[in-house]
Amino acid sequence: MKSKPYILLSVALALLASSTSVMAGPKEDQRVRQAAAIMQRFKAMPEEGIPEHVLSEARGLAIITMTKGGFVWSGKVGQGVVVARTRNGWSAPSFVRTGGVGFGAQIGAQVTELVLVLNTPEAVQAFSKDANVQLGGALSVAAGPVGRSAEAGVTPRAAVYAYSRSQGLFAGVSLEGTVIGTDKKANQRYYGSNAGASSILAGRVRKPASSGPLMSSL
Repeated sequence: MKSKPYILLSVALALLASSTSVMAGPKEDQRVRQAAAIMQRFKAMPEEGIPEHVLSEARGLAIITMTKGGFVWSGKVGQGVVVARTRNGWSAPSFVRTGGVGFGAQIGAQVTELVLVLNTPEAVQAFSKDANVQLGGALSVAAGPVGRSAEAGVTPRAAVYAYSRSQGLFAGVSLEGTVIGTDKKANQRYYGSNAGASSILAGRVRKPASSGPLMSSL
């Protein structure tokens, strides 16, 4: 028979694990709320924002908060969510993290709100594999057209259109070499299961109530 101290220790460890799991959830809720706020801010500047026809034709969106820093060689880290358009509307959000290095005239540090418009099914598929996606390689990326004057009905020039909103001082912006990977642990915490990015972005995972503001912002 196990001793009383051993049983108490086991119970304490179980409670600690349970509390850690409970505490992890709000982090993902906050990331979803942040993504919703980013979309609302982008839509609040129609003269310089993402054209409506670009959003209406998008196959998916990646909404990311990225921190960059460095001198000449630059480091990039961040986190966010990806959603895909399905036959029943937008999918639930799949969590992602970013990282990479670049080379260019980049001085200082900055926080950037980044929206990537996924223009092709292949771009959505790249984010559905629970693997890393590198921008500028097989997945072409370009600065997207902006404002109401952007011409509608034009075939996208790249698989991904990039839009950014800076909150600090930084000289130069480059997405070449940026790596975006699925945040599997965040997905598991948020959905309480082993739901993969492919199931989430295909619309096979039910959207949690806390994703409502994000859905309303799209």
